[in-house]
Amino acid sequence: MTDPQIAAEILNQALPYIQRYHGHTFVVKYGGSAMSDPETIRGVIRNVLLLRLVGISVVLVHGGGKEIDRWLARLGIEKKTARGLRVTDDATMEVVEMALAGRANKLLVSEIQQAGGRAVGLSGRDGGLLVGEPVSTDLGRVGRIRSVDPDVLTMAMDRGYVPVVCSVASDEDGGALNVNADTAAAAIAGALKATKLILMTDTDGVLADKDDPSTLISHLSRSQALEMIASGRADKGMIPKLEACLHALEAGVGRVHLINGGVPNALLVEVFTDAGIGTMVG
Repeated sequence: MTDPQIAAEILNQALPYIQRYHGHTFVVKYGGSAMSDPETIRGVIRNVLLLRLVGISVVLVHGGGKEIDRWLARLGIEKKTARGLRVTDDATMEVVEMALAGRANKLLVSEIQQAGGRAVGLSGRDGGLLVGEPVSTDLGRVGRIRSVDPDVLTMAMDRGYVPVVCSVASDEDGGALNVNADTAAAAIAGALKATKLILMTDTDGVLADKDDPSTLISHLSRSQALEMIASGRADKGMIPKLEACLHALEAGVGRVHLINGGVPNALLVEVFTDAGIGTMVG
């Protein structure tokens, strides 16, 4: 079967879920290696549009680290990191905003529209959507979010558009800030009181043993997530994702899901089947 046929079969078995979530809002964070392959991108976009088709409003939030790295190399700007985060001086921030709000954002908008949907591309700076502050002086223009104004998203969704948001925020002086995409998606989901936040990752979900892919945890409670962070059972790459999950739940999001964005139809399988395919937190 082709991907669209598989997706249609999933939907045929998913009527109870479709009825349950009709009229609700999902926030989907898309990023990682799944943004590198054109066919994978098209598959994710088809899944998003199928959600929209059955009456679920979707906000698509994205990063684009590889796109940023490509442009930094092209422009001869050295990539620097500290504590696992990209050091973002003024020159790097210009590249980050150009790469995310420009090429990466418009690629996803174009894919949605080529597939028959309607999309509007935004950054967190549009409409005062995301306002933040620098995390620390040594990281430059890396930011944390202080407030979210989701009006521009609500207006777009009410008119049938899929908002596609890149993770760039404004500071209080109107300057740009580089914000982690998982954090941005969690903040947006909380502000919208979304039914679900779905984080697409490069792994199948949360593992009980970070070195054993067969130990996938299907359901993780808040207390278990906190314990995994505190004990170090979650690896360094998973910790900020679990922290984003917890922040979203605290802000009123119903459930958070972590799925492998590279698996065909992972979004539909996670949302519309009992077994799911990744990890549900909450």
